[in-house]
Amino acid sequence: MTVRGSTRAAARSKSAPMFLHERILSDIQGKILSGEWEVGRRIPVEHELMKQYRCSRMTVSKVLTRLAHAGLIERHRKVGSFVGRPQSQSAVLDIPDIKAEVAALGLPYTFQILQRQKRRSGRDDKGMFGKEGAVQLLELTCLHMAGTQPFCLEHRVINLQAVPEAGEESFVEVSPGAWLLRRVPWRLAEHRIRAASPAPEEIATLKIKTRTPCLIVERTTRGQDSVITFVRLTYPGNLHELVASFTPFAPASTLSNGNGNGNGHAAGAETARKRR
Repeated sequence: MTVRGSTRAAARSKSAPMFLHERILSDIQGKILSGEWEVGRRIPVEHELMKQYRCSRMTVSKVLTRLAHAGLIERHRKVGSFVGRPQSQSAVLDIPDIKAEVAALGLPYTFQILQRQKRRSGRDDKGMFGKEGAVQLLELTCLHMAGTQPFCLEHRVINLQAVPEAGEESFVEVSPGAWLLRRVPWRLAEHRIRAASPAPEEIATLKIKTRTPCLIVERTTRGQDSVITFVRLTYPGNLHELVASFTPFAPASTLSNGNGNGNGHAAGAETARKRR
């Protein structure tokens, strides 16, 4: 089963014609976010883009300005423009909203549910969802987009015993992670962060090269009595970096603020920056 979700702006874009500067912007964004143009690569100079797209210098300048404001390129006078690291900020021990991460890049956000199935927990799930008796689970695969390029692949399992209403939710308007953050209070979240080579199906879905390393963020979120959800987020690693800073006065821990919106904070002023 496939369900699509998008912002209103994305819906309008399907019916409205794409202006030339938007097409140039989309082309360059795609090459940067896919990793085809790596960080530090010099992009074509203005007169080359003018010739390629048969447009004015004003149009090219408008595109480069927008790319620079989004952090996708760095412009250096008399030297040229180079692929940068687009940046958004979040705490390593927060539970972030992916839509907000994309918005921080200045890019439109959409998402698509690629797979959805209800099933009973099996042997591989017992370590997470309990060893005594099977529980009903909802398993989802969701692709998050930044503009026209894949941004993050989400694989999520929701405990329907803890969140039964999730079984009837369509996730057409709101992605699964954002829906849970808004609706379900949580007590504790555990993150595991690692680098890994993408699986063949992930290469195709994320539109990345075979050898592109990926950043994997795995998170288990618990409520008062049981695990609410497990999620694995796969980001193209060539455009991602996690940086944390903290003080020595308290051990790191994740706490819910009690209102269910998922804006937890780490003790010891834990902060982080994700670079894309």
